[in-house]
Amino acid sequence: MSQRRTTDKGGRATIRDVAKRADVSVASVSRVLSGNYPVSDELRSNVMRAVRDLDYVTNAHARSLAGGGTPTVAILINNITGAAFAHVAKGVEGAATLRGWLSLVGTTGDDPERELALVNLMRQQGVAAVVLLGGAYDYDEYQLRMARFARSLDAAGSHLVLVGRPPLDGDVPATTVDYDNESGAYAMASHLLSAGHRRVLVLPGPAGLTTAQGRLKGARRAFEAYGVPFDPGLVRHGPYDDEHGYAAVEAALHETPDFTAVLAGTDIVAAGAMQAVRAAGLRVPDDVSITGYDDIPLASQLTPQLTTVHVPYEEMGRVALRAVADRREGPGAARRKGTDAEHLVLGTHVVVRDSVQPPKRSR
Repeated sequence: MSQRRTTDKGGRATIRDVAKRADVSVASVSRVLSGNYPVSDELRSNVMRAVRDLDYVTNAHARSLAGGGTPTVAILINNITGAAFAHVAKGVEGAATLRGWLSLVGTTGDDPERELALVNLMRQQGVAAVVLLGGAYDYDEYQLRMARFARSLDAAGSHLVLVGRPPLDGDVPATTVDYDNESGAYAMASHLLSAGHRRVLVLPGPAGLTTAQGRLKGARRAFEAYGVPFDPGLVRHGPYDDEHGYAAVEAALHETPDFTAVLAGTDIVAAGAMQAVRAAGLRVPDDVSITGYDDIPLASQLTPQLTTVHVPYEEMGRVALRAVADRREGPGAARRKGTDAEHLVLGTHVVVRDSVQPPKRSR
């Protein structure tokens, strides 16, 4: 199949642009991209450099985005087994199905480079939207590259949606569907402080993750509001899994055993913390109060049932898909391409169950 040789609507690079940048003929570019003809390493290198520089999209489906076909939304998630963002994916997929759209899921493995590579691949595949789930690692190169992909997606008729992470810096054509992460942690820390706890072990999550940074910031803000000194020595960073919850509490019981409560960054971390408390011959909440964050089904299945922060994950997924659909199909959709970034924030609240009580005297 011959490559399209005219400028696409939206200003996407054409095969002629690639040929001009690489200083070769259109036929040479076509041979390199098709892979069906022998070409020199130098020619291939020059052409592929031009393709990368121009963000040239060769996929036929991507070139036909503006036409018919069934829209596809790509859901990129850190770990498909993670309960919290699996609910976001469920919300996206359910809303997509109602509209007759297709959904596909890819995993990033908590690797920013893989995440960027998958966004680029989905752009080349011509999806209607790329939905990124979960916190991000906030460093300058990542921000710049993701912003470039967002603009490239927009130029190709697609859209980037960030769910559960901060918006990109600057005027980037992307939609952010977030929740009040910091305030949720503030409310939970306030709940512990109002119960009388003063020495709280905080397990916010990975140090460089925006989600963990927000939860730690919210906890610190609550201590400040209550006029209670915050001890950085009681902060333990680590992954959002039960192994970290267990290991952090086990270590803290030997190093700083005077803590009376655990503020866990997720319900999964809280479950590991509960196991460590019991393994030490202590009881929850009689000896140590424990709280979580997310309010996944596990929270009400633990013994005792877990006091946690409810996050409307499934609703976030539905909102994310609606935002994409409105840009494509709603009133004024044709005027929305390249418009200012959209930032939607959903609320959180504390769900009080059985895992918190006022502290006994220090152990």
